[in-house]
Amino acid sequence: MTGSDWLAAFGLLLVIEGMLPFAAPAVWRDGFRRILELNDGQLRFIGAASIVGGVFLLMMLN
Repeated sequence: MTGSDWLAAFGLLLVIEGMLPFAAPAVWRDGFRRILELNDGQLRFIGAASIVGGVFLLMMLN
C-alpha cells in the first residue's frame, strides 16, 4: 500500500464518519450518548469486533 492509498482510505473514513452527524445530528448525538453509557467491557468488545471485522474484510480484499 502506498502513501496515497492510505490517504484515500483515511479520506473515505472521514466521509463515512461525517455522513450521520451531517444528515441527522440529533440521531448521532443520541447514539453517542448511548455509547458513553456503556461500560468498559462492552466498549472493548465492540472495539475487538470492529478490529476482527476490519481485518477479515482486508483479508477478503487481498
